[in-house]
Amino acid sequence: MMQRRVFASSVLLMGVTACGFQLRQAPNYPFRTLFSGLPEASVFGQELKRNISASGKVEVISDPRQVERADVIFDLLQELPEKVILSRTSAGAVREFQLRFRIRFKLRTREGIELIPDTELVQERDISFSESSALSKEAEEGLLYRDMRSDLVQQVLRRIAVVRMP
Repeated sequence: MMQRRVFASSVLLMGVTACGFQLRQAPNYPFRTLFSGLPEASVFGQELKRNISASGKVEVISDPRQVERADVIFDLLQELPEKVILSRTSAGAVREFQLRFRIRFKLRTREGIELIPDTELVQERDISFSESSALSKEAEEGLLYRDMRSDLVQQVLRRIAVVRMP
């Protein structure tokens, strides 16, 4: 019985390595320094800076006096969480909301050459609502916003990683 498990495990392991499976690695950014004037109060901005810095290959500059050191400049044009009513009960009480997290950004060189033009990304999640469980729904809403923010950070990172420098 034990030999079968060992054999099955080794066959599975060989299959995974033979197909070219590889763990995700930090992207190779085509620049060494990035200036970001993101406000410290922006949770999205903090997460983005942390992820870029975590690669160990890019220095994130936040001080506007050092912008001349940056190879590229990341401009966050808009960061907007939204909550829209989707449906109501026959009595007029809210039944469902749609949560949206919208960002607009662009990436440019110090000289003003746009590497990523003005781009808008949106994440949406639907959430049911019940007056009797308002507190738990508020916690769920916070988790959904956090999830959407993380998804948007990953989308921005993937877009930045494929930029071609002039």
